[in-house]
This record gives sequence, structure tokens and C-alpha cells, in this order.
Amino acid sequence: MNFNASVWLNAASIALEAIGANKLRAVLTALGIIFGVGAVIAMLAIGNGAQKEILEQLKTTGVNNIVITPILPEAGETEDISEKGEKQQKKFSPGLSLDDAKNIIASVPKVRFVSPEIQEEIVAVAAGKMQKVKLVGIDTYYPKINNRALTAGSQFSNLQIEYGKSVCILSPDLATKFFPGVNPIGKPIKIGKNWLTVTGVYATLGGKTSSSIQAVIPEVYIPIKTMLLRYVNRSLVNEQKIKESQNNNDNDGGEAPKNKPVVNYHQLDKLIVQIAEGENLESAAQLINRILQRRHNQVPDYEVSVPELLLKQQQRTKNIFTIVLGAIAGISLAVGGIGIMNIMLASVLERIKEIGLRKSLGATNADIVLQFLFESVLISLVGGVLGVILGVGLAYTISKVAEIPIILTAGPIVLSFGVAAGTGLLFGIAPARKAAHQDPITSLRYE
Repeated sequence: MNFNASVWLNAASIALEAIGANKLRAVLTALGIIFGVGAVIAMLAIGNGAQKEILEQLKTTGVNNIVITPILPEAGETEDISEKGEKQQKKFSPGLSLDDAKNIIASVPKVRFVSPEIQEEIVAVAAGKMQKVKLVGIDTYYPKINNRALTAGSQFSNLQIEYGKSVCILSPDLATKFFPGVNPIGKPIKIGKNWLTVTGVYATLGGKTSSSIQAVIPEVYIPIKTMLLRYVNRSLVNEQKIKESQNNNDNDGGEAPKNKPVVNYHQLDKLIVQIAEGENLESAAQLINRILQRRHNQVPDYEVSVPELLLKQQQRTKNIFTIVLGAIAGISLAVGGIGIMNIMLASVLERIKEIGLRKSLGATNADIVLQFLFESVLISLVGGVLGVILGVGLAYTISKVAEIPIILTAGPIVLSFGVAAGTGLLFGIAPARKAAHQDPITSLRYE
């Protein structure tokens, strides 16, 4: 088909007149394209935003980390069920402790860092203000494993960690509340019954999501030995509870006490192990699990998880979800194209006399093909434009309502717009060819 500007302009003009004469039908025909394009743009924007959020979470949790957390027994749970189905006294477990950390370092190859944490809710007082805080005992490797940077001051030194000095690092929200407009470094703060000196302020962790979580309970970080010496050491409580349990058994005739409150006997609340090479994560996690099983006397009072693998699995799930939604949007575009074909075929039947008249006046088959192709393509392009507007609006609406991050780029918009035009062209060929091959004499006689 040779390009002739006047012929193409004439075909476009006739197509516009035909669309203008049947506006409602043109809008209904374009609905499939509108919804298909809108769905593609919205889903890709949400999918890209979700992928970025997962990557940010991965950076926050740290790369190549294995996280070990304690599990407390249910209230009143004092017995185990043996393999024979018989009840027996619950096995003793020392709980998650610093000894576990030392054993992991000595036994697991490719370990880069091991960072234990102890957490306790307590009241902090400074500058005449009181605030409930989460006191977190950490060691030297905590900022390296958790990617924690400072906005002021310095990290704990090896000396402060080793000797349990009375120092602390504040979360940014707590520093702002206690010391607004003042440099908090060197200032005293009372945590529980002890006075500590502020040596640093951490930066906000992980963007908006993490900062909103941090805002619920501000955090104060202290050396882990300071926590054990001055605040809480649950391993000591554990020994005391063992004696109490033995006394209760003697007093009750050997029967295990029932409905006693659950006491946290774990010395640590979290233990993070960072492996040097990512491909060793799963094997290292399995080895750590076997070590803890042996040390905890086969009592499953801990959980070993790999955040990177979990996040990657979540990312794969969201990618599959995006692909499925994209496929549904593609089906919507296909249905819209079929709708265009059906309407254009019906339009050919309605305008047989017009086609016969044009051909009798000298219009060629190419002219008729161009006329109907322009109609289908124009309907698709208008649907594409409206679909882009719908998709962008839908993406921002979902982002605001569900607080889901989105990333809008030019690529999906251009792609969707091109697919819309291609759909009109592809599904408009058959009706256009049918119209072009109408016999002019038969068409003029058509009733």
C-alpha cells in the first residue's frame, strides 16, 4: 500500500465522521481497551513499588543474615508427649543465651558476625520528661549487621561493651522528644533506676515504614553487658525457677504445678548470625538448628529463620501475582479487541450501501481498508488515552488508601499505549478487508 498523504487524510476524515456519528457505540467499543490499559499500568506501578519495598526491607534486615528468636511455652504447659503417647515431665532447656552465640561462632564455618540482643520495656526520664521505652542490649556488631548509622555521636567502643559501661544511644524520635533543639551527646538520662550518658543518636531505620514502627515505642540502646549487669539477666531467673519448681513438686506430691504464669527464661530475645557467603545460608541455618537442638535438649523453644530467603520468596510471590494480574489485563485488551472487531463487522453490514457508493465513485479497495482501519485504530487510541488516565489515577488511589508504594515509569505507559494501537490495528484488519471486498453493484442493491 503506497503512502499518499491526501488519501490517508481523507480516510482519517471519513473515519472521524463515522465515529462522531456513533459516539455512544464508539465509547462502549473502547471500554475493553480502557480497562485493559488502566489495569496494566496500575498493576505494573504497584508491582514495581512492591519490588522496591522488598529490596528496602532486605537492606534493613541485612544481607546474609540468619535470625534466631526464642519461643515461650504455652501457659500451664509442663508436660511433653512421648513417642508412645505417654505424658512425661517437660525436658529442661537453658533457653537462648550468650553461650549459644559462642557455640555458633566456634562450630559454624563462614560466620562473619554474631549479634545478640536483649529487650526490655522500661521507663526513661530526662529533662523533666518521662517516656516508656524499649531498652535494647546490643554488642559491637549490631550496627554492622543491621546497617545502623549515626546522626550524632559515636558507636559503642569495645571497652564500653566489654566492661558494661553506663552509656546509651538513642533512637531519633526519643532524642527529639527529650532534647529538642539541643545536642544530646554527653547528656544524662535515667533509664529505670540507673543513670546513663548519651553517646550517640541513630538515624531513622528503613524509611517511612520503619520510622512509623519506631514511633510506637522509642528505643534506647545500651551495651549488652550493661543490660545483664544492671537490668535483666533471665538466665539467673531460670535457675531460681528451677528450684521453685522442685519445691512445688515436693509439696504437691510430685505433681507438676498447673496454670502457673509463663516466665521468659531466655537470656536473649534475638540472635542474628551473618554468614560471609549467601549461598551458604540454608546449610548454615540447618547446622545452627542442629547445634541448638543439642544445646536445648531437643526442646523446640527457638525459631531459626532466614529473612533474605523469606523476602525473596515474598518477591517471587508478588512477581507471580503481578504476572497473573498482567495476564488478566492482557485478556481485557484481547476482549476489547474482539469487541472492536465485532462492532466494526456490524458497522460494515450497516454501511454496505455507503461502501458500494464510494467504490462506484472510484474508491479503491485500499481506500476502503484505510477508512475502516482508521476507525478501529482511532477508537483504540482514544481508549488507550483514557486507559492511561484511569491507570494512573487508580494507582495513586490504591497507594493512598492502602498505603502501598507505587513506581510509575514511562515504559509501561508507552507499552500499554502501543498495545492499544496495535490491538485496534490487528482486530480492525478483518472488518476492513471484508468491507473492501464488497461488490459495489451488490452493495448498492442491499436493503
